[in-house]
Amino acid sequence: MRTADLSGMTVVVTGGVRGVGLGITAAFRAAGARVIACARREPEDLPDGVGFTRVDVRDADAVEAFIGGITDLDVLVNNAGGTPYLPMSEGDARRHAKVIELNLIAPLIISRAANRVLQRRPEGGSIIMIGSVSGHRPSPGTAAYGAAKAGLDNLTASLAIEWAPRVRVNAVTVGMVRTEKSALHYGDAAGVAAVARTVPLGRLAEPADVGDACVFLASPAAAYISGASLPLHGGGERPAFLDAAAQASTAPPTNPQQTSTGAAADADTPDREDNA
Repeated sequence: MRTADLSGMTVVVTGGVRGVGLGITAAFRAAGARVIACARREPEDLPDGVGFTRVDVRDADAVEAFIGGITDLDVLVNNAGGTPYLPMSEGDARRHAKVIELNLIAPLIISRAANRVLQRRPEGGSIIMIGSVSGHRPSPGTAAYGAAKAGLDNLTASLAIEWAPRVRVNAVTVGMVRTEKSALHYGDAAGVAAVARTVPLGRLAEPADVGDACVFLASPAAAYISGASLPLHGGGERPAFLDAAAQASTAPPTNPQQTSTGAAADADTPDREDNA
């Protein structure tokens, strides 16, 4: 929501220095907010006027010191996260546990710290979790990540009740995003284009799309929205059975009792919506 005016607000964005996080940081800055990005490594460049603090969001003591020093905090965006591709049967258990620690435990830790500040603010405040469609569908190869993001949805809904009415808690459920690391997930330019064609809106999200959604949820326009999860996936994923059925329908009939109109096959086929 590029026209929102968040002048006078202070926003913390975890992992706000690259990729989706940088898109969120830039969107809040464009809306007039004071933005503090935090990450484990200092970036080479940030948008003008954006502050930076080096902090590991998994370190509870460091997080308490960081957030406790921002007495004018209005918004926290829990963006820090991610995962390598690692099937559950591979690697050691600690590597999988660390994925959950980063994507679920860290948001819990910093949200607790932020809530203590926000509850004392005259206008309260807002916490936004960056979720993923991986938390709503199977996530093979990144199972720990999917499980963490599913937990983040429940954490969002639970905290929205616990911390109301002064603090609103919402999530943005993000689908596929085009970032500087897209090639690691989708291959070369042809691979990215092929993946984009599977999205109903015909493209991957841009980091700015995620940023705009966060600005909206933090703005007065969303003053009555809490405990919500806003899907940001371009229309979602086309059910695989539709393409499988379309491909199969081009093959010659194999049932000798099938009529020329296909009536016999239709009679034995359940309605597609029942199998979605």
